[in-house]
Formats: sequence, structure tokens, C-alpha cells
Amino acid sequence: MSTLEAIKFDKENCKLLILDQLLIPYQTKYIQVKNIDDGFNVIKAMQVRGAPAIAIVGSFSIVAELNDVVNNGEAQVFNYDLSNYSSFINNLHKRIDYLIKSRPTAVNLLNACNDIREIISENQNTDPKELLAKLKDYSIKLFEDDLVNNYKIGENGVDYIYQDLKNSSFKGPFSVMTICNTGSLATSGHGTALGIIRSLWAKSKLNPKNNVEDNDEFWLSHVYACETRPYNQGARLTSYELNYEKIPFSLITDNMVSFLAESLTFPKKSQDLPDKSPLRYIIVGADRIVHNGDLANKIGTFQLSLIASNFKDIKFIGAAPKTTIDLNLADGSDIVIEQRPSKELTSIRGGELNQEDTFYSSFEIDFVEH
Repeated sequence: MSTLEAIKFDKENCKLLILDQLLIPYQTKYIQVKNIDDGFNVIKAMQVRGAPAIAIVGSFSIVAELNDVVNNGEAQVFNYDLSNYSSFINNLHKRIDYLIKSRPTAVNLLNACNDIREIISENQNTDPKELLAKLKDYSIKLFEDDLVNNYKIGENGVDYIYQDLKNSSFKGPFSVMTICNTGSLATSGHGTALGIIRSLWAKSKLNPKNNVEDNDEFWLSHVYACETRPYNQGARLTSYELNYEKIPFSLITDNMVSFLAESLTFPKKSQDLPDKSPLRYIIVGADRIVHNGDLANKIGTFQLSLIASNFKDIKFIGAAPKTTIDLNLADGSDIVIEQRPSKELTSIRGGELNQEDTFYSSFEIDFVEH
């Protein structure tokens, strides 16, 4: 059964379930996250991924653990001493320190854990049950605010793109490109970069669900999704979401972006393209945005920005919520870049995807003018 609900939290029982994203699109399976150890493991293994989702799952994993410690007699399992509040808090801080190490590049988890530390600091004279209630309220609000903000990102993205198209006197259909997965599976819902694409499609005259044709000048026609090696988040997850929403798209290889940008900007007679609409925007998410505007995102994003900078009509857009901003770092050179296990690159896994929604050229032309 298809689903776009990546995170399920039972408020009454503090039970957290996450959709195992390593199995999509072949299986739909939820995993229970019972404690911080489980939270660390599913984040580290990328069973849950996407900076906003990582922060939400990390926060809920703290709540789930404390619920078992305070209400279900699991204090000794995780070395908590309920009879000594100072010791209890010290152990909780150590557990949070451990959780943060799961994914160092994405700042959302760090920001959420720092918020939780502040709540702990402000409640030094309370008891574990009251603290649990406050952390639970914070985590639920984090989840709900993320969804609201994602819709705002979508609206702001559409406003920017529509104004940009008007300013350039553009008319007709256009296409966009994205990398990795930045949709409902990476957030509490709707998405960031993919949220903008969803919002664009909601207004497109090609969308059969759009009953209001408020814009006949220009409209989204097609989406190009980079496969995003080696874990193929674009091939497995973004394709899954676009297909679920019935948004026209083509899955492309990571190494054909230059060819495609050139082909859509300067069409050649010999090229058989899935959609002739010009590529106008490359829209990406972010795991961390620092003070000067530099952003860290999935490997392969930098080459997209370089390619966009060589085409005057292709804009590069980074989309992220405020929880992704890190004003403590001056520029991108200060960001710690996570190194992944080599087996992710050397192990080939998975089955066959829907072949109908692909665009794959085995050759490209190197034009003499370049």
C-alpha cells in the first residue's frame, strides 16, 4: 500500500513509528522507534532521512525513551536514577549528546536538541513527569510547525517563480529539476523543494485537479528527478512521490544534467526529449544553511548550481525551513561534511523501478563552442 506518511506519533501512548525508507518503493514497512538508541540507528542507517524529518524523529525518540523511563519502569535499562533529579538530567544530556552524533551535517537535529536542552535548563526544579510533558509538547509542535512551514515554503516558492517569469516576459510551459528527496518522506508533509514543485503543479493548467485557471501565461509542465547515487533517493523516493501525486516527471541519471540543460535551452533536431518545455529552475533542499547563504546538501548539488550559473535562464533555488539555518557558522567551509560507509557505494541493491518515467541517453554531444 502506497503512503507518504513518513512519521507516525501516537500522542497518548508516546509510540513512534517511522517508514523504513530503505525499502521504498519495493515495500511499505513501519519500524517502531522505542528509545534514543533506536533513533540514532534509524537516522544513521538512513531509514529515516531528510533534515527536518531527522530532527522530528530525534525529538520524538527522546520523548519515547523518557516515557518508558518515567511511566514504564525502564529507568535502569538506560542508567537513569529517578530518585536523584540531578543525576537523571546528567544522564539525559549524555543520551542527547549521543543522538546528535548520528548525522553531523544536518543542523536541524542539533537545533532541536539545543531547544530541548534549553527546556531542561528552564525546568531544573520540576520532576521527570513534568519534564516529559514539556518535551512531548515541544516535539509535537516541532512536527506540526514543520508541516505549516512547508506549505509556506511552497507558496513563497511559487510567488518567487511566477514573479521571475513575469519579469523575464516568459510565456508557456516550463520544466524544473531536483535532486535527492525533499518531499513528504523527508519532512512532516508536503516537503521543501518538492513542496514548491507540488505547489507549482497545484496551479498548473495541465493538472486535471486544478479547477481554477488563474494563470494562462505560464505553467509547470515537467519535472526532472536526478537519481541521486549511491542510495538513489531520487530514483526510489522522489519518483515514488511524483508518481503518487501524478506529476509528470522523468527520472534521469546524475551525469546527464549538463546535456539535458543544454538540450532544453537550445533544442537540436536530433534530440528526442520527453518534454520540450525549457528548464527554468533547479530546486534543491538543504541540510544546513550558514550565515553567508552557503548551503550543504546531498552530494551532487554543487554541480547543479555550477551548471545553472552557466545558463542565464536557469535559476538555482535552495528551499529549507528556519530550522535548517545555522548562523553560528560564517560560511560553508566551516560545515562538517559527513563521510558515509564505503559499502553504500560498492553494494548494489534493490529491484526494478517503473521504466516508463525515465529519460536515459547513452551518449551526448560535446559541441565545439564549449
